[in-house]
Amino acid sequence: MKPDTSNTSPDLPLADTGVTKADMAAAPNAVGRSRLFLIPLFLATLFSGAVIGMYFQPPGLRIFFNTTGLEPGAGTNTPIAVAIQQVTTQEQVAVISEGDVVALGRIIPRGDVISVATPSGAGDARIAELRVAIADDVEAGDILAVLDNLPQLQSAVASAQAALRVREANLAQTRASNTASLAEAQASLERANATATVAQSDLDRVTALFERGVTTRAALDQAIATATQAARDVERTQATLSRYATSSEIVQADIAVAQANLEAARATLASAEQDLDRAYVRAPERGKVLDINVRTGERPGTAGIIDLGDTSQMTVEAEVYQTMIGRVAIGDPVTVNADALAQELRGTVTAIGLEIGRQSITSDDPAANTDARVVDVIVTLDAASSPLAAPFTNLEAIVRIDAGRTP
Repeated sequence: MKPDTSNTSPDLPLADTGVTKADMAAAPNAVGRSRLFLIPLFLATLFSGAVIGMYFQPPGLRIFFNTTGLEPGAGTNTPIAVAIQQVTTQEQVAVISEGDVVALGRIIPRGDVISVATPSGAGDARIAELRVAIADDVEAGDILAVLDNLPQLQSAVASAQAALRVREANLAQTRASNTASLAEAQASLERANATATVAQSDLDRVTALFERGVTTRAALDQAIATATQAARDVERTQATLSRYATSSEIVQADIAVAQANLEAARATLASAEQDLDRAYVRAPERGKVLDINVRTGERPGTAGIIDLGDTSQMTVEAEVYQTMIGRVAIGDPVTVNADALAQELRGTVTAIGLEIGRQSITSDDPAANTDARVVDVIVTLDAASSPLAAPFTNLEAIVRIDAGRTP
């Protein structure tokens, strides 16, 4: 039987190459698959080049942007390499655009919140009465609360008042006694003078009779003794009268002692009245009651009984990172934003702290650095923004300081 040579070329000799027809049919498919692997590689290369080019912006890309007028980031003012969320991360600060310093802050009344405590020396007194409610406006010196030691202190005042009245009466009695003694001494002196005058007349008469031999020596001696006694009585009453004279040291000493006792009683009353003020909790300054920390019958704690703040002028305490504080100056314009605020608030920098400390305002980011070194900056809100911030004491906010652009 002859071999079938109908499918072979008459001009070419047959050779055994080892390649079958099936291998020849599969070869085009293998080439196609190898080319498909180039597509992801091309896309990855294109993406990496775009990111690197946009981040580093080589000279060629810059020339392209300058020529076409295009800007990276579709015209946004935020640099592509700076994420907005960096504002609330560990350093609390980021430069959003040239000249801006952004920090975390909290809205506070002018002078911050005052925790009103009980008066010094109140001891373990408890709250007997609260005379204010939250949101009440108070003036300096207004009574905010009354303590339960009020009856005891009122009793001490009443006792001091009674002692004062006793001392006043004692002084009046001493003066009246001196006046009466003075009048009595004057009357005694007048009587002694009259007696002495009569005794001297009798002595003169008896002496004349004795010289004429009409009377006896005994009668003369008796007259002399009576006249002498009367003279001594005059001297004694004069000495007694001198004790009650205005310039007398004895009289002045009696009155001085009574007056000293009176002054001591007045001092005791003043001290009792001052102690009475320990039963009242008064407002140290004008402001609004922000919170009440105790109820009637409770003993006030160390946190105070009432939080008070002057909300007529609201401020913002911003904590600026230490490396950025050198760019902040008094008078720099400021904008304040927070989710709870209906609109942006505006103000100016009015105070810059002189001490670098540890931050106290932290964000909700769990990766935030809670040990950053910051400087307190006080921002005073303008007349339009202050009323909007009044209901939000201690609200955390984002503070943007337009550093270097003082109006």
